[in-house]
Amino acid sequence: MTNFKKFGLPEHVEQSLDRMKITVPTAIQVAAIPSGLNGQDILASAQTGTGKTIAYMIPLVTGLMKTSDSTAVVLTPTRELATQVKDAWSMLTGTNPRLRAALLIGGESMPKQFEQLRRSPRLIVGTPGRVTDHLNRRTLKLDQTKFLVLDETDRMLDMGFSAQIEKIAKFIPTERQTFMFSATLPANIINLAKKYLTDPKHIKIGNTEQPVAEIKQEVLKTTPTDKYSLLMKELDKRDGSIIIFVRTKRGAKNLAIKLQRDKHSVDAIHGNLHQSKRDRVLREFRQSKSRILVATDVAARGLDVPHVKHVINYDLPQSPDDYIHRIGRTGRAGAEGSALCLVTPEDSQKWNRIRIMMNPNEAKKPVGYYSNSSSAKKRSFFSNKRSSHKGNYAPVAR
Repeated sequence: MTNFKKFGLPEHVEQSLDRMKITVPTAIQVAAIPSGLNGQDILASAQTGTGKTIAYMIPLVTGLMKTSDSTAVVLTPTRELATQVKDAWSMLTGTNPRLRAALLIGGESMPKQFEQLRRSPRLIVGTPGRVTDHLNRRTLKLDQTKFLVLDETDRMLDMGFSAQIEKIAKFIPTERQTFMFSATLPANIINLAKKYLTDPKHIKIGNTEQPVAEIKQEVLKTTPTDKYSLLMKELDKRDGSIIIFVRTKRGAKNLAIKLQRDKHSVDAIHGNLHQSKRDRVLREFRQSKSRILVATDVAARGLDVPHVKHVINYDLPQSPDDYIHRIGRTGRAGAEGSALCLVTPEDSQKWNRIRIMMNPNEAKKPVGYYSNSSSAKKRSFFSNKRSSHKGNYAPVAR
């Protein structure tokens, strides 16, 4: 499908998509939008950066326009993703007073959220903890909710939100349309789907254990002593915006300070920042006021900054799945990107888990490490005979 007209969308929705420069539907949008418009529940898995937000948002907008009082709820694992969903909704609906949205996330003032709720929003976007808080305070009513979206469901379960999700669902009428989007579909997600979804449309786009094809992946094997100096050399070689992932909040803060001292334009985002500071950091990074963003995994899921050209894993993630989500911050909307891992001997177990996930055929092959920067070499994830790799899977834009 080459455009959105075949979906039969309201004219103002088509106009909003044109204004947002979204003209060609992605694979997840082609698969999900017709079922969503027909009132069917959806269970979908897709790679990060494939356009799932628009895939569920178009059915929500279209459905809410048919009534005057029904509402929709979108739950996300992080504040950043919730904010992005709210912003996308605002761009899609424009200034329509009948389609106001409320953003309910931690770190924002309660009075501000009370005011949003008093304006009778049709869309509630929030994190499970803060939405539950409002339900407990009786400042939020969901008895008219006709749509429920669980975005990045696997991440919400990983973060321990299953009890809050269950509580929220009890406040929502059982006669509703439910969408579940997840990067992966392990057994706990399937069980949750059986509990909340009715005869859902199953959608799987691409290989969710592989990044999109446009991401060039490389590894630089080094030592803890040489790691920072190698990072500096790599930064000097690269142009464009860069996200550097580290393991801890303290590590993010300290690395950003070191890079600032070395004259790099850099900021950091991690869980200890107040929401206003997190918003400012992301806003300035999106506006290219800072070139480098040092981040913990709080930014690995859902963060959509189209101009990111490089992701550097300064510290390897704890989970191989998080590796996919980290490097998915680049190569978005069909653009090319690169991902580099700095790997030390101490990282051997983490690295082998990532390597095996990326290429199960090499599960039994040992991986060597280099002892100093003078002998450090870039290696492929798949073979020590190649210097880099692009995924073999067809790219899916946006």
